[in-house]
Amino acid sequence: MPAPNPRLEELPPFPFARLRALLAEVEPAAGLEPLDLSIGEPRHEPPALVASAIAAQAHLWNRYPPPAGTPGFCQSCRAWLGRRYRLPADVLDPETAILPLAGTKEGLFMLPALLASLRRDGSRAAVLMPDPFYAVYLGAAVMGGFVPVPLPATGATGHLPDLDALRPELLARTALFFLCSPANPQGAVADEDYLARLYTLAREYDFLLVVDECYGEIYDRLPPPGALEVAVRIDPEVRNLLVFHSLSKRSNAPGLRSGFVAGDAALIARFRHLRAYAAAVQPLPLMAAAEALWNDDEHVAANRARYRRKFDLAEELLAGRFGFTRPPGGFFLWLDVDNGVEAARILWRDAALRVLPGEYLSASSGPASPGHRYIRVAMVHDEETIRQALERLRHALEGARLREAAR
Repeated sequence: MPAPNPRLEELPPFPFARLRALLAEVEPAAGLEPLDLSIGEPRHEPPALVASAIAAQAHLWNRYPPPAGTPGFCQSCRAWLGRRYRLPADVLDPETAILPLAGTKEGLFMLPALLASLRRDGSRAAVLMPDPFYAVYLGAAVMGGFVPVPLPATGATGHLPDLDALRPELLARTALFFLCSPANPQGAVADEDYLARLYTLAREYDFLLVVDECYGEIYDRLPPPGALEVAVRIDPEVRNLLVFHSLSKRSNAPGLRSGFVAGDAALIARFRHLRAYAAAVQPLPLMAAAEALWNDDEHVAANRARYRRKFDLAEELLAGRFGFTRPPGGFFLWLDVDNGVEAARILWRDAALRVLPGEYLSASSGPASPGHRYIRVAMVHDEETIRQALERLRHALEGARLREAAR
């Protein structure tokens, strides 16, 4: 048997594998329908135009799709970026600065392969990321041979990394900085000043800034600013920056596996070269459906309104409990329950609810983890189901606290 890659040993089990192991021997509450609130999988119906666009291009199933995307797809992505982020018409050439992805997960994971993991002195370069984080950031850093550096993103720092705490010596050995805005799991939004500071640091210290904006169309009141709209004001050429977007959340189409990366044209060219060897390419009928979705904003506004109503429910049922705050973006609740792992057990046992412990999205475990006290609750079901789920959550956790206080 060939020896395994030792870097695999550095990877913890994926969060959902940890959750399965945690709940494997816990029986869900009898008489209640089990509900999965752990995965950010939208349950809203995708727009009907998906099926019609695929059907209209069914004659193309026997064609290899172009790895760089069709002109129509890339132009639709550029047009959407222009509408959403008010980009000037003369920046971001769709032929050179946009690349389709078979979902952003594979793109984010492959990205570090574009960069040198060893510095001139032989030491490994660093990849910075918020903590808690989307686990793919950690996997990408480790398997790319970099040193992952989790940056605490807690309530004290607005649930974003504290840029003032970054030491010059750390920035000097940084190759890549992952940021998610709106953040997964907390829903925090990086404002324009924050994005400008971070982009300026990327240019000053010559590292790649990667901004994952996959929740950028799911917001409560104000549309979150984008890294590109901030960057073009500093330098219209857009260097040292890539942004990622997806149809999974925006258009309720995770099964379509469609996203794109945009930004620094030199990096996009390097990425296109790599992906020609390794990446899955979206079939032409699916790319046509994705093009239609990027061209349509009406369904996105309706989708956003559904989430807003569900957060109204959450505020009605949970205000003043479990550290509830209404997130400005995304579709998760980030609830302070003292011990997220124990709360996840209680909710499965007493309420048949599957939620994700916050520390499973962190680089560390136990009380020292920034996610230790929290659970992540995905608000992906219909309004009535969410109402029932939050009522069950509240009763189960309050009941457990009462029992603990009575001991």
